[in-house]
Amino acid sequence: MDDLKTRATNREDRHKGTWDPFLLNPAGAEKEQKRTCFRIAQYLVTIFVGMAVLTSAVVAKGSLLVLSTLASPNSMRTSKEQQFYMLMLVFCLVFPNFLAFLKSLWRCAFKSFVTPNFKTMCFICAIECLVSLGTSVLVLVVMPQFDVLTNLFISGGVCLVPAILQIVFRLQAESWKIVFPLCSLVFTIAGYFLLGLDYYARVTSFVDRQDETNYMYIGVGVFSSLLISLCWWENPVQASNRMEVNVNNFNIITACNLSEVNLELPRLLLAFCAAACHWFGVVACKIHAVRLSFALPVCCAGPSVVLLGMILFITESKTLAGVEEGSITETEAIWDNRTTDLVNLHDKNTTSMILLEITRSICRTSLNSHYEQWPFAMLALEGLCMWCGFLTCTHYVWKTKVQRIERTSQLFVRRLYESCFIDLSLLLNTKMKVARNCVIYLCATMWHETYDEMLKIVTSMFRLDRYRGNPVKQHADCFNFECHIYMDDAFMDDKETGKRLVNSYVSDLINVVIEVYRVFTHKEPDEVSIIETPYGGRLVVVLPQGNMLFAHLKDKKLIRNKKRWSQIMYLYYLLGWKGYLSKNPHKLRAWDDIEIHNRKDISDDNTYILALDGDTDFQPKAVILLVDRLRMYDSVGAACGRIHPTGMGPMVWYQKFEYAVGHWLQKTAEHVFGSVLCSPGCFSLFRGSALMDDNVLKRYTTKATRASEYVQYDQGEDRWLCTLLLQQGWRVEYNAASDAYTNSPQEFKEFYNQRRRWGPSTLANTLDLLHSGSETVKRNTSISRLYIFYQMFTVGSSILGPASVTLMIAGAFQFVFQIAGTLSIIVASIPPVFYIIICFITKANTQITIAGIMSVLYAFLMTASFFSIIGDMVMQGTFLTPTGVFLVSMTIMYMVTAILHPEEFGLIIYGLMYFICIPSGYLLLTIYSLVNMNNVSWGTRETSKGEAEAKTLQNTLCDKNCQLCCWDMKIQVTQEVDNVMFQKMVGHPALLAPPLLINPQSTTQETALLQQKDDSPEETIEKEENKPDQDIQPKYNRGASISSLSHVPFSPGHTDIANIYIIHADWVNPVKEEFLTKLTTSNMAKNLKEQIRYVLLPNEDELYEQLEPTLNDILNSQLSRVGPEDIPSNSQLDELRDALTRHARQILKSHHKKRLEKKVKSAIEKTLKAPQVEQLNEDEKDFWDKLLERYLTPINDSKEHQDEVSKELKSLRNKAVFLYFIINILWVVATFFLQAIGNDVISIKIPKYFPNGTLSDEYLKVEPLSLMFLLSFAVLLLVQFLAMLYHRVYTLIHIVSYRSKEKDYIEKDPDRDDYIEENIGAIELTVTSDDLQS
Repeated sequence: MDDLKTRATNREDRHKGTWDPFLLNPAGAEKEQKRTCFRIAQYLVTIFVGMAVLTSAVVAKGSLLVLSTLASPNSMRTSKEQQFYMLMLVFCLVFPNFLAFLKSLWRCAFKSFVTPNFKTMCFICAIECLVSLGTSVLVLVVMPQFDVLTNLFISGGVCLVPAILQIVFRLQAESWKIVFPLCSLVFTIAGYFLLGLDYYARVTSFVDRQDETNYMYIGVGVFSSLLISLCWWENPVQASNRMEVNVNNFNIITACNLSEVNLELPRLLLAFCAAACHWFGVVACKIHAVRLSFALPVCCAGPSVVLLGMILFITESKTLAGVEEGSITETEAIWDNRTTDLVNLHDKNTTSMILLEITRSICRTSLNSHYEQWPFAMLALEGLCMWCGFLTCTHYVWKTKVQRIERTSQLFVRRLYESCFIDLSLLLNTKMKVARNCVIYLCATMWHETYDEMLKIVTSMFRLDRYRGNPVKQHADCFNFECHIYMDDAFMDDKETGKRLVNSYVSDLINVVIEVYRVFTHKEPDEVSIIETPYGGRLVVVLPQGNMLFAHLKDKKLIRNKKRWSQIMYLYYLLGWKGYLSKNPHKLRAWDDIEIHNRKDISDDNTYILALDGDTDFQPKAVILLVDRLRMYDSVGAACGRIHPTGMGPMVWYQKFEYAVGHWLQKTAEHVFGSVLCSPGCFSLFRGSALMDDNVLKRYTTKATRASEYVQYDQGEDRWLCTLLLQQGWRVEYNAASDAYTNSPQEFKEFYNQRRRWGPSTLANTLDLLHSGSETVKRNTSISRLYIFYQMFTVGSSILGPASVTLMIAGAFQFVFQIAGTLSIIVASIPPVFYIIICFITKANTQITIAGIMSVLYAFLMTASFFSIIGDMVMQGTFLTPTGVFLVSMTIMYMVTAILHPEEFGLIIYGLMYFICIPSGYLLLTIYSLVNMNNVSWGTRETSKGEAEAKTLQNTLCDKNCQLCCWDMKIQVTQEVDNVMFQKMVGHPALLAPPLLINPQSTTQETALLQQKDDSPEETIEKEENKPDQDIQPKYNRGASISSLSHVPFSPGHTDIANIYIIHADWVNPVKEEFLTKLTTSNMAKNLKEQIRYVLLPNEDELYEQLEPTLNDILNSQLSRVGPEDIPSNSQLDELRDALTRHARQILKSHHKKRLEKKVKSAIEKTLKAPQVEQLNEDEKDFWDKLLERYLTPINDSKEHQDEVSKELKSLRNKAVFLYFIINILWVVATFFLQAIGNDVISIKIPKYFPNGTLSDEYLKVEPLSLMFLLSFAVLLLVQFLAMLYHRVYTLIHIVSYRSKEKDYIEKDPDRDDYIEENIGAIELTVTSDDLQS
C-alpha cells in the first residue's frame, strides 16, 4: 500500500508540469532488496562457522594440554603409556606437515611451480629447521615438565618476533598505532618475568614436585618460544614490500619438520580439530565474517579452555577424592593411596581419570602451597599478560579487509598451520593485503532487439550505475565500469529522399534510454553527445551517477555486421586502443583524460570485459560475483553465470529444465574436474590479459574461408573463443550464484534454427579441443588427461543419443503392443529414416513443420515408454531391475539436486515436459542440425523493420539543391526550423549579425524547434518579421549525405562556408531531435527541481524551499507563451538562463550561501543544455580507419567464392551425417542381432531381489550392450552429482560472503566528498549494534 501511495505522489508531481505524466516503469528498476529469510540464513551460517572455529580451537588446545599432562613424567601413567602419549604428541606435530607435503607433491606432479634458487632454499630450510626445533623442544620436552596452567599460558609468548618486525618496519597506517606492537612486546616480556617469579615462589614455598631444575626448563621454554615465533617472519616482511621472493611457492620445503617420525598413528582429536579449525577459519574469511567468525572465536579460545575446565571440574567434582573436605591440598594428601582406584577408574570413566590427572597437575602450582597461596595470582597475571600480548600483536586482523572467496594463499602467508598453537597460528599467519581495483567494460551486442528486450539490458546497466555510485569515489568492491552497446544494422536508406538515416531500432534504443533515465532520476538525461564515426555513429550518455554509456551505431555498408565482428570491434577498441592510451598518457589531450580515467594504473589482468546480449537482464550482484572468481585466481580467463531462459509457452518450459540440468550437473562437473568448455556470450566476464594473449584475439579475427571454419567460427563464436582460451592455458569457471536472464526462443521454428547453429559448432569445437588434447594438457593446468577422457565419454554419449532414443521407443513398442524385440526395433527406426529423407529433399520450413508433428507423436510414445518401464517393474514384482533402479535413482538424484537449489526448485515440474520431448531434442533436432549444417545463416532475428519506419523530417517548406563555393548544398526549411541564414537569403537586414562562435570540439546550443500551425511559407515569414529576437537556423545538406551544420570559430577574412560550418551526416539531426524533448517546458521544470535538489546539502532544506519555487516561478513566467510540450527558441533560453542565474544569485546572497553560486549556476546550465554534436578526434578516427581496413571491412564475396563454399559445406555436411549416423546405425544393428539371437543365448544374468530384500529363484536377463550403456550413463550422472555437491558447498560460501544490497540512490556532486560513496555493508559480514537495531 505504501508503494502505491509513493507512486501516486510522484505521479501527481509530474502531472503539475505536463498532461502526459504517465510512466513506463520497467520491471527490476527498483533497488535490489535482501529478503529477511535470506539475511537470517546468512547470520545463521556466520554464527555456525564462528562456533565451529571456537569449538575446534578449544578442543584442539584442550587436547594438547591433556596429552602433555598424560605424557608428563609426573603423571600416574605407566612409562609405556607415557611413551604412547608422547608419540601422539609427535603425530600432532607431523600431521599438518604431512598434509602440506602431500599437497606439494601433487602440485609438483600435476601443476606448475617455481623452482627456487639455492640461496632461497637454504634460507627457507634454515628458518624451518629453527621453527621445527623450537616446536619440538617446547611441546615434547618443556611442556611435559610444567603444569597444565603454565602450558596454557606459555604458548602466548610466540608473538615476540612478529611484534619486533612490526615495530622495525613501521607497518602501521597511522603512526600512533605503533603502540600495539610495543604493548605486545611489553606484555610478552612481562609474562615471562612473572613466570620466573611464580616458579621462584613455588620452589621457596616448597610446593610438591617443584625444584630448581624447573629454572632450566623455563629458560629452554623462552628460547623455544623465540624460535617458534620465527615461523611468522614472512607476514610483516611481505607487508613492508621488502620481500623479493614468494615463499608460498616453496611449500614442499616446509614439510621437512625435525619432529617427523615414520610411525603409524591413529586419528587423533587434536590433529582433526586443528585441521577443522583451520578450514573453518578459511571459510570465515571467505564469507567476509573476519571479525565475528574468525578473530573473535580464535581470540577467545584460550579463555574458553579455562572456563571449560572449570565447568568440567565442578560438574565432575563429586567423583574426585577429597572434595568433601573442601581442600585441594587434602585431595593431594590422599592421592598416593588412590593409585589402585585410579587404574580401575581408567577402565570405567575416562573423563574422571583425565580430570584427576589435571587436578594433580594443578596441585603443582602455588595453590598447593602449605605456606603462601597468593603467588598463584602471579600465574594468573602471567596468563593475562600473554593473552594481551597476543591480542595487541594481531590487532590488525580485526580491521583486515579481504575479498570475497579469497584464495587461501591470499588469506594466509603460509599454507601450513601449527596444530599445537592453532589459535596463534591462524591470527599471526593472516596476511595484510589491499584489494586490487579493476575496470569492467560492459559490452552488449544488439541485433534487431525489440523495445522490451532493450529495456532489460538498459535497466540492468542503470542498476549497476546506481550500485557503483560516483566513479570518482572509491567503491567497497573496488571497481569502475563503462557501458557499451554495439548495434548492428543501425542504418537504412530512406526511399523518398535517398538519405542514410538511422532505423527504428536506434529510435527504440534512444526512447528506452530516456525512459529508464526518467524512472531512475525523475528527469531527462543531463549530458548527451552525438558523434560521427568511420563505422557509423556513436551516442554518449552520462548516467545518473556519472558513469558512461556509449551506444555504437554500426552501418553495415561501412563495417562488418554480426556478433563476432562486433566483439572484435569492441575488443580492439577497449583493450587495444584504450589500453594503448593508458600506457602512453603523453598522447592524451585534456578532454581525453576523463574517457580513460578508469584505466589509469590498472593492468590488463585487472581489466575485464563483460560480454552481454541485447536482451540480458541482471543485477549488480551477478557482476560482482563473477569479478570475485577472476580476482581469486589469476589463471582464470573467463567466468560465466547461471543463465535463466525467460518467456512463455511449452518451448520455454522445455528450455527451463534443459538449462537447469545443464547448469546443475554438466557445468558444475566441468568446473570441478577441469574447466568449463563454453562461457555463453549472453553473460560472461573475460579477463583482458587472457583475450590479449597469443593465438586468442588475433586468431579470433580470422575470416572464415573453408567450410569447417564457417561452422566453428561463425555459428558459435562464444564457444570458439573459450576453446582458444583453453588451448592457451587459461581456465574458464562457472559461478552458480551469478544469475542472468535472457529471452529464449518461444516458437518451435526459432528454437530449431537456434540449435541448428549451436549443435554443429559445439561438436566442432569439442572435437578441436580433443584433437589438441595432449598439447592442451601441457599448457593448461586445469585440464588433465582424465578430464579429456571424461569429455570423450560425454561426446560419445551425445553421439549415441539418436540410437538410444530409438531403442527406448522400441522398448515402448515391445511392451505396449506386445511385438517381438526385433520387429519393434525395425518399427522404431522407420520415423528417423523418414525424417532424414525429408531433411535432404525439402526446405527448412517444411522440415521444421514435419518435426513439430513428429514431436507431438513422439511425446505420446515417450509417455508410453515411461509407463512401460513402470509396467515392467510391476510384472517383475520388484523395482530392483537395472532399468528400474536407474529410473528410481535418477528421479531421486534430480529431486535432491533441485532441493539443493531452493530458488530453482520449481523448475522440477518442467522435468516431465523435458522427458516427453527427449525424442524431439535428441533425435529429430540432431538430424535437422546435421543435415542443415550447410546453412550458415543466423536463423533468428533475420527480419528487419520496414523502410517506412525511418525517422524523417515532415512538413518541408523549402527543399532546394544548389552550388556554393564548389560545395553541393541542399537547403531544406521546415515549419519547425527557421534560421538566421534563411532570413539573410530572403533579405531581412534586422538579423545580419554573424553566427554564434563556438569551439568545434563541443556542440552548440542548437536551434529549438517551434511547432507552427500555418501551412504557407509566406505566412511563416511574415510572422517571423514580428519576432526579431528569435533565432532561426536552416538545415544544409551536401549532396545526399549531409543534413546539418555546426558553427565553428569565425574570424574576419574567412568567408568560405567550409571554414564557418561543420557539415554533419543526415542521421545526426533526427537523432538529436529525439533528445530535444529535454527542453520542453514541463521537462525543464522537472529537471530544474531535481538539479537544485542535487547540488544542495541535506541540511539546506530551508534554502531549497525558497530557491526551488522561486526559480520554478521564473521559468513558468518566462515561458508562459510556450506550451508544456513545446521547445523554446535559443533567445528564449538565453533570457531564461540570465533570469534564473540572476535570481538564484540574489537568493544565495541573502542566505549567505555565495559559495554555492557556482554549483547552482552549473545546475541551471545542465537544465538548459541541449544534446551536443561532437567531432571524433583525429587520433581515434585514424585508429578506426585502420581497424576497418585491416579487420572489419564489409565482406563482399564473389559469386564464384560463394558457390565454392556452398559446395564445400554440402560436402562437409554429407561426411558428418554419414559418420554420425553410421555409428548410431551400428549400435542399433548390434542391439537388433542380440535381440534376434535371444536372451537365452547371449545375456547377463542378474540375481532378482524383491523390495523386502529376499532373493528370488529367478534371474533377470539383460543384454550386454544395454547394460553397459546403462551403467556407463549411470556412472556419468553419479560423477556429475558428486561434483554438484562439492560445488554447492563453495557456492554457499560465496553467497553468504555477499551481504550487500544496492545502496539508496543519493545524487551527489563530484566535487563534494562529504557523502559516503561506498557500500559499507559489502566489506565484511559482522553483527553490529546497527544490525540489531534495524
